[in-house]
Amino acid sequence: MSGKKRAGGALGKNTSGRGQRDLHVKVKTAKGRKISSKLWLERQLNDPYVQAARRDGYRGRAAYKILELDDRFRFLVPGARVVDLGCAPGGWTQVAVRRVNALGDRTSKKVGTVLGVDLQEVDPIPGSELHVLDFLEDGADDKVKGWLGGKADVVMSDMAASSSGHKQTDHLRIMALCEAAAWFACDVLEEGGTFVAKVLAGGAEADLLTMLKKNFEKTTHVKPPASRSDSSEKFVIATGFRGQREED
Repeated sequence: MSGKKRAGGALGKNTSGRGQRDLHVKVKTAKGRKISSKLWLERQLNDPYVQAARRDGYRGRAAYKILELDDRFRFLVPGARVVDLGCAPGGWTQVAVRRVNALGDRTSKKVGTVLGVDLQEVDPIPGSELHVLDFLEDGADDKVKGWLGGKADVVMSDMAASSSGHKQTDHLRIMALCEAAAWFACDVLEEGGTFVAKVLAGGAEADLLTMLKKNFEKTTHVKPPASRSDSSEKFVIATGFRGQREED
């Protein structure tokens, strides 16, 4: 990575609070508020990534995860065609719009395309095209390629299945969703394309990794700084899609 910092990158110097007191906000326990809710709110108020998201206009702290991943792997390049699966609330889509130059802000850069899909409607994001779509339904890949006017250069997913409250069940659900997203990526990616997705540390990853290694040149696991240290989440980056997908 060059010495220059990419525009819209992760936490800047002003996030560190330079020249300001290091304050920690404490939340009082209110009547009817659970301790868990108090701790969650306190963490949010003191999270520098939450503060940075408000400052930078992103829809959530998750935006910095994809920023940090792209700073390292450089897949969101000007002119790229990007599909954001499960895009709500839209933080990853916002980052992609800026980085692939989907708004055409500079005439010297190629203009990219960003397509977001989700099961629910998402508030409009300038520079992106958003659709309500279940990517698991028959023909979803053809719809996406039709909307893009061709194949994608990047498929990314920050999706997580709804929590059941049972850790092992939730893990299996998330891994199954990630594996489905990977197969979808193989159907819509251009040769040489990139797949980025959230996974959880633990078992049940063998099938996913085997599939990715067959279909991509390189597969890497990363936990970006924006991912909370107490979270079991990490991200898989598969680069260099080989072309026609290979079944087991």
